[in-house]
This record gives sequence, structure tokens and C-alpha cells, in this order.
Amino acid sequence: MTLDSTDKKLLTLLQDNAKLTTKQLAHYLNLTVTPVFERIKRLEKNGFIKKYVAITDKRKLGKLLTVFCHVSLKEHDKQIIKQFEKRVVEMPEIMECHHIAGEHDYLLKVVTEDMESYHRFVSTQLTAIENISNVNSSFVMNELKYSTAHYLEH
Repeated sequence: MTLDSTDKKLLTLLQDNAKLTTKQLAHYLNLTVTPVFERIKRLEKNGFIKKYVAITDKRKLGKLLTVFCHVSLKEHDKQIIKQFEKRVVEMPEIMECHHIAGEHDYLLKVVTEDMESYHRFVSTQLTAIENISNVNSSFVMNELKYSTAHYLEH
């Protein structure tokens, strides 16, 4: 399935505010409600829309520390990698995990309350995973831009 300009506009609108009604979306797209509803169902069915979420304010929730953590593994056996990935995915402090190429094997985005909670997370959970050879942390001082929306040229 390829996206036309209306699909892209629709996705852009939904990425900005998923609570817009079908009627509101139809108004913005100069369509009637039924074709908008059908487009949304098609985009969901084809995996362009994976889920709808509420984006929370981490500061109001007391999550004041964001850390980008580079992790290197000692060995790169397929089973060991699977085991590492399974454990990391289960940890709620880890917001993102990327298997990367380069000097390190993984880049993790970790969000915690403060430095003490991050230290506790690393020392009791992360380094408890076997086969980690190195953990290198970079602490966010100021977040200049944060977005969950993918740019779609219409």
C-alpha cells in the first residue's frame, strides 16, 4: 500500500492529536466522515497506525533524569544477544533500545527520577545482565526538542 497526500495529511493530524474526531478530521481534509473513517481503518489494518497513546509529562511524573546509555557486550553469540534483548525489553526504565553499529552494541534511552535511582538501576538491574562488558552513560542537561511524530511530506 502506498500513501497518497490525503493519507499523509491524515497521519500528520493524528500524530499531532489522536483525539480528533472523524468529523473534525473530515473537516481538515475537506472530506466527508465515511471516507475518513475508511482511511483510518485501512491505515490501521496495514500497520501504518500501530496504536494510540497518551504522551505524558515526565517532569510532572517525577522522571527528572534522562540518560543515553551505550552498552557493549563481551560476546556476540546469537543466543546471548537474544537473552540481553529479552531482559532489556522487560525493564520499564528503558524507554528505547537500539541495536547499533559502531563502537558500542546498543544505545538505551533510560528515564528515571534522579541520579540515585539511575545508579540503583545500573548497579542492580542493567549490570545484572550477563555478558555486558561496558556501560557508558551520557546525561541529558536540557531537552531542546522532543517529538514522536514522523515528518510526512504531503
